[in-house]
Amino acid sequence: QVQLVESGGGLVQAGGSLRLSCAASGRTASSYAMGWFRQAPGKEREFVAAITWSGGTTNYADSVKGRFTISRDNAKNTVHLQMNSLKPDDTAVYYCAADIRWNVVLAGTTNYWGQGTQVTVSS
Repeated sequence: QVQLVESGGGLVQAGGSLRLSCAASGRTASSYAMGWFRQAPGKEREFVAAITWSGGTTNYADSVKGRFTISRDNAKNTVHLQMNSLKPDDTAVYYCAADIRWNVVLAGTTNYWGQGTQVTVSS
C-alpha cells in the first residue's frame, strides 16, 4: 500500500505560478505511477497529469499542456506539479493519485488518493 500527502496549494493571481508536491510513503512507493486530478465545485473530478514510475513517460490533459509540468524525485518519493500561467478555471481541489498500473492512474480508478490541496486563482 501507499499513503499520499499533498502540499503547496494556495491563493494566486491569474498568470501566477504554484508548485504542488505529493509525498508518497510505503515500501514500494517509488514503483508506483502517479498522477494529479482536480475537482472544482459542482464539477466531476478530472485528470490533470500523470507520470510513470521511472519518470520516462508523462501525460497531460489538453487544458494544461504547455502550462503544467509533472516531475518526480524517486529518492524522496515525491511528485511535483509545477503550474504556470494559472487561470481562474484552474481553481479546484487538487488530488494526488498512485497505482502500480499506468492505465489505472490515467483513468483515476485507483484506490490510492491523497486528501487534496486547494488551489484558488483570482482574476
